[in-house]
Amino acid sequence: MNIRWGRRNLNREKIKQAVRDLLEAIGEDTQREGLLETPERVTKAYAEIFSGLNHQPEDFTDYKIFHVEDDPEMVIVQRIPFYSVCEHHLLPFFGYANVAYVPKDGRVIGISKIPRLVEFASKRPGMQEKVTAQIASELTRILEPNGVAVSISARHMCMEMRGINRTNLFTYTSKFTGRFKTDAELKQDFLRQTENKIV
Repeated sequence: MNIRWGRRNLNREKIKQAVRDLLEAIGEDTQREGLLETPERVTKAYAEIFSGLNHQPEDFTDYKIFHVEDDPEMVIVQRIPFYSVCEHHLLPFFGYANVAYVPKDGRVIGISKIPRLVEFASKRPGMQEKVTAQIASELTRILEPNGVAVSISARHMCMEMRGINRTNLFTYTSKFTGRFKTDAELKQDFLRQTENKIV
């Protein structure tokens, strides 16, 4: 049975067989009690973890625009948790995002939709750098604001579970557009407000 994912398909049977093959390849017994239902569990987990593949990256539509009379200097949502999967090793990376924008012409987005945008950008195999850039790009497309700032700090299991095997290492990425690039004071205000609130 296939589940339609927008322009993509989640092929349940193919995933289950691939999980069985992988378990056998690493030397496991796929018939032992603890693994009998693992292929089905992995399939269900992947449907959730990779739900961002329902849409193209530019297809985020889960938002509503409101209008205010006076533009705020900055709107910021801090410490948004997210979980994603590294496209290089298919291992998790996770952490927090801070997202801010400077409204233009009174256009603001419902604040609960900013965490949804972060989730939308992270629910697919990818890279932290791509997630950071996509959040900024989508918010710019939706609002056409005077500037966007996004900062993300995350732990990567491809560094902690393998490779250098070091724990509690955080990778920081950021993207600044518009006034956040040209107005040093505004950028510093964003950085001050998010300092020590990202880990």
